[in-house]
Amino acid sequence: MGFRSSLSKPLARYIANQQQGWMYNAPAAQDKWRQRLIGQAKHTVFGRDHFFKDIYSYEDFKQAVPVRDYEDLKGYIQQVIDGQDDVLWPAKPIYFAKTSGTTSGTKYIPISKDSISNHIDSARNALLNYIHETGKAEFLDQKLIFLSGSPVLDTKGSVPTGRLSGISNHHVPAYLRTNQMPTYETNCIEEWEEKLERIIDETIHQPMSLISGIPPWVQMYFDRIIARTGKPIKDVFPDFQLFVYGGVNFEPYRAKLFDSIGKKIDSIEMYPASEGFIAYQDSQDSEGLLLLADTGIFYEFIPADEFFNENPTRLTLEQVEVGKNYALIINNNAGLWGYSIGDTVKFVSKDPYRLLVTGRIKHFISAFGEHVIGEEVEKALQYAMQRHPETEVVEFTVAPMVTPSEGLPYHEWLIEFATLPKNMEQFAKDIDERLAKLNVYYDDLISGSILRPLKITSLPKNAFIDYMRSQGKLGGQNKVPRLANDRKIADALAK
Repeated sequence: MGFRSSLSKPLARYIANQQQGWMYNAPAAQDKWRQRLIGQAKHTVFGRDHFFKDIYSYEDFKQAVPVRDYEDLKGYIQQVIDGQDDVLWPAKPIYFAKTSGTTSGTKYIPISKDSISNHIDSARNALLNYIHETGKAEFLDQKLIFLSGSPVLDTKGSVPTGRLSGISNHHVPAYLRTNQMPTYETNCIEEWEEKLERIIDETIHQPMSLISGIPPWVQMYFDRIIARTGKPIKDVFPDFQLFVYGGVNFEPYRAKLFDSIGKKIDSIEMYPASEGFIAYQDSQDSEGLLLLADTGIFYEFIPADEFFNENPTRLTLEQVEVGKNYALIINNNAGLWGYSIGDTVKFVSKDPYRLLVTGRIKHFISAFGEHVIGEEVEKALQYAMQRHPETEVVEFTVAPMVTPSEGLPYHEWLIEFATLPKNMEQFAKDIDERLAKLNVYYDDLISGSILRPLKITSLPKNAFIDYMRSQGKLGGQNKVPRLANDRKIADALAK
């Protein structure tokens, strides 16, 4: 056992004990953070505008602070960019995390001196928690790779600005830098395919033990290595023992990814966002991700079916119910207030609070009133893949076909297969029947002959890669939306 793995075990025990201190008393931790955040920000521009000095209860808070998106916050962000101090949070942000918005263009999400530890320590603690639970720490002694965006930062106003994954690269602990891959120079390459080839050059003969990234881009990394070597990943990287991922539901990728590896390995799911590190998988044996209730974020939850109402219900963590979909709202120690990050979550446990990420609040199909959401299409596809185990899916998206050239409207599933189902007609039927069971409105539309059963369009190899390249979003933290209420993505893919 090397010095890194030896030293990690007492630290892992310490972090696990700290976690035990709040994970079974999360509502109290949340109440503490609500009061602390308001107290620290009451003299900011935002705090004065929203009368923070008069907030004593959660009811007061809801009255004073509306739910908002980036457009609603943009005026305050502009004040920060213009150089003003104490706007959303005391002092200036130390970074802006740059993200792409569908309606707002580029978004600049503040990260403060107080909030950076939420991003960095949470990722570290996920690994330490795994070490404490499993006793496996040897992966720290070999090479580790984090497939991420470039660490080169620009400035917006006077604030250093870049992708979250690139910012995080500047805070990798010193004891891991000596075995972190790829090199800094390679990580700075902006063009994804050039960068990927250089990463392979640097890693292909290294003892890689941990590989981390968004599943579709890790799959692309594996595919290129297999094409070069003719070997499964387990033979190229015999020390590979831990896969760390986040950003998308892993299930549609699982079969192909593990087939590429050639053996079963442990994995850790994380839920990081530019707005904050929300949750991580704290157990190899329990469903869901542990909500991080004591790291500088006060969470609120809106029932997903109320989100677009004029006055939706807002709930604290203590008020949520297991099995219901909620839009996630955060208030944090970087100055985001009543901020909808656009995700929907569902709790699978309240003791401790563990959740699943179920989709995006604005990613749905409701061209006919069905309101099909991401969780439902992913579950329906997973069900069909279990019934057709030979099937491997690279990527997929779903869109409505409202005005077909003939016949009734339908949902079109555009799927890039690595391995086709032996019976495509039955595969489509299995998806359709499972979706009807998951969504009563869809079932009513099918049984009422308003919609016909879904149609699968099988896409050629690299269709999604080509699409993402055409959008300038190849690699890094970029993701293909699972579904949309229009045909913008579907029509681009169909070409």
